[in-house]
Amino acid sequence: MARTIGEPRNARSRKTVAALLQAARELIEEQGFESLTMAAAAERAGVSRRGAYLHFSTRGELLTALYRSLGEVEQLAASLQKVWDAPDALATLREWAEHIARSHPRILAVLHAVERARHTDPDAAELWETTLTNWRRGSRRVIERLQAEHRLAPPWTVDTATDMLWALTSLDILDRLMTRRRWSRKGFAQHLTALLEATFTTPGARDEG
Repeated sequence: MARTIGEPRNARSRKTVAALLQAARELIEEQGFESLTMAAAAERAGVSRRGAYLHFSTRGELLTALYRSLGEVEQLAASLQKVWDAPDALATLREWAEHIARSHPRILAVLHAVERARHTDPDAAELWETTLTNWRRGSRRVIERLQAEHRLAPPWTVDTATDMLWALTSLDILDRLMTRRRWSRKGFAQHLTALLEATFTTPGARDEG
């Protein structure tokens, strides 16, 4: 990956970086990834091109920094913690569906941008691979809890159930239902929960829940 973006050393630098990140996000969400250039981001942020390049030498670096900033801006860690704090396996599965529904739509445009950029940009490719790896790791953690509490329905194994859960929460499904079909966040969470419970848990586990 290209050079690591360090923490800006003064308030003016931090303000410039924040403005560039916000500008990049707005461009992607309003006009698509193709609209994101260093020049466009600098203009939208109200900084000079030279000022922009002092912080990000390439569009890939800007995109990487934007992606990493979303975790803090959108409080993704706090949302995910609700999953791991759930009292039992069934509640964990339900909270995972809620996490996908409440968090991923807010960053969908940027996720799509990273996915598209990975074909031509090595920074984006590495970032996308990390994203998929973390996504699957979270899916496995959910399934392992079902297995540990004997609530994972046959014929699933931890590996096959992990793969399927990972696939069922893909960007494509989210985009089709919430963007194209205009499902509400609540409706998506409700139906995704029903799907995951019916797919992965034993009838007894659902009755207990």
